[in-house]
Amino acid sequence: MTDRALTVLRAGALTTVQDLGRYGQAHLGVPRSGALDPPALRLGNRLVGNPEGAAALETTLNGCTVRPRHTVEVAVTGAPCGVAVAGRPVAWGQSVRVPAGAVLDVGPAVSGVRSYLAIGGGVAVEPVLGSRSTDLLSGLGPAPLRDGTVLALGPRGRPAPPADAVPAPAPPAELALRVRLGPRDSWFTAAALRTFASAVYRVSSASNRIGLRTEGPALDRAVTGELPSEGMVLGAVQVPPDGLPLVFLADHPTTGGYPVVAVVREADLATAAQAVPGTPVRFVVVGRGR
Repeated sequence: MTDRALTVLRAGALTTVQDLGRYGQAHLGVPRSGALDPPALRLGNRLVGNPEGAAALETTLNGCTVRPRHTVEVAVTGAPCGVAVAGRPVAWGQSVRVPAGAVLDVGPAVSGVRSYLAIGGGVAVEPVLGSRSTDLLSGLGPAPLRDGTVLALGPRGRPAPPADAVPAPAPPAELALRVRLGPRDSWFTAAALRTFASAVYRVSSASNRIGLRTEGPALDRAVTGELPSEGMVLGAVQVPPDGLPLVFLADHPTTGGYPVVAVVREADLATAAQAVPGTPVRFVVVGRGR
């Protein structure tokens, strides 16, 4: 194993390797996957001199701890959290040098859910279908990290630039997800559509990389028959039999048989991915899909 590697000392609740995802594979039943908060990944890579799509580590809630074998530049973005090198606090949202053998600790999220650890050179696991991302639904890509995992790193790129961008602030106290109705909004009653556009839902603790589940008023269907399985897109708001809207995120299935009442604008999904359980959610209808 090359010295361009790091060892995972504490994997945390769920830490995965993520880049910007594997595009163009939906016809094979493979979702896009990739970082749930792409702007945070891009910023982290920019801060350490990587291409914006280099693979990094996505942590969930309680961070992770690693030890590089070689001196590396790192940056932690996404959900704000404490960061320490060899037991000493260092900056979050900025480029930091970690000496060879020093312990880097990415602490629990202070707000939000997912932090990103970008490392100079990027994580150099073998690509699968053009991406290094872990896909929890299909099982493609590297397995979620475990204590003792050793990850190869790519060669160091250009020097990290001066910080000229500000990390995104903490997620808002309430999510406002802009949606276009359709393609199956006609499967719901008029009262259900009014509820969907006006009620306050909350993020469920059952949410994951596949989808953001909600708690709140159920949506009644006007059509009770079975819907043939059809294609699903990122941001689709599917309504399963319990009537509670489910927003599909990066690891979503590519087909499904429950009706989709609306689709969330992709620009709003990064914020949705950082929403902790209990966060109020409003669906703001901005139009109807074509």
